[in-house]
Amino acid sequence: MSQESAFQPSSSRAWFVTGCSTGIGRALCERLLERGERVVCTARDPGTLAALAARFPTQAIVLALDVTDAAAVKATIAQAIARTGGIDVLVNNAGYGLVGALEEVGEDAVKDAFDANVYGPYRLIRAVLPHMRGRGCGHILNVSSMTGIVGAPGFCFYSATKFALEGLSEALAGEVAPFGIKVTLIEPGPFRTAFRGRSMVSAPAMPAYADTAGKLRKMLHDTDGQQPGDPMRAADAMIAVVDAAEPPMRLPLGELCVAQIRRKQAQVGEELERWLNVSLSTSFDAPPPTIPASELRRASTLKA
Repeated sequence: MSQESAFQPSSSRAWFVTGCSTGIGRALCERLLERGERVVCTARDPGTLAALAARFPTQAIVLALDVTDAAAVKATIAQAIARTGGIDVLVNNAGYGLVGALEEVGEDAVKDAFDANVYGPYRLIRAVLPHMRGRGCGHILNVSSMTGIVGAPGFCFYSATKFALEGLSEALAGEVAPFGIKVTLIEPGPFRTAFRGRSMVSAPAMPAYADTAGKLRKMLHDTDGQQPGDPMRAADAMIAVVDAAEPPMRLPLGELCVAQIRRKQAQVGEELERWLNVSLSTSFDAPPPTIPASELRRASTLKA
């Protein structure tokens, strides 16, 4: 599919997008509306979307939505279906970052992060699936993160929520494929948005983690506003995925994200081969394991 054809929709679709007040969600809504598509734009404060509604009065439907409110999710999906006649694409974009080493983050903060970043998408998907199954089509985009592929020290529980969303999406894709529904994970690297400001919570810092979580905090602060990713180009990429006849399961966004994934794939592959003998030794009839020589040398050094 050519670049030109990727941005020429065959007909107007209805999109339901969460977290539209700023960042990639806002950029996606703007791009879609400019293309003539219909968009249900949602945010906890719908006032932040007033300008979009004024610019596109016949296409933009602005609704208030807190994805942590289960009853509100069901009601909002029902209202969106009634007003559009059918939802073609669901984009789970709402969520926030949580900075802190595991020991720094309190249990309530962990629960809140999972509620927004994992249970939120779950609620939206569960509410829209009967509708999409009935129509025999649909596409679900779940916005993950580079840290949903590669765990980052200091992003312990943000990574945990995104790893969970990755697993949920991969399993979901197999469950709903027989109904003509597609699922794609969007995995952004650093983009120039408000994510590091209003969309991020930081746990109280402990001196013991100055060289791990502390370094992440400093990097996030020092490079804010210098992120290489353009939200509008991210929106274009997401639209291209939905336009594609055979969309990918995962779409990494940005050079840093692609580089990190390649690095992890290489590390996982190397470690798998190095410990393959041990991995394959667990069957009843398998020969006993042989620990890699490199690990034996390391163990003897530690004992000394």
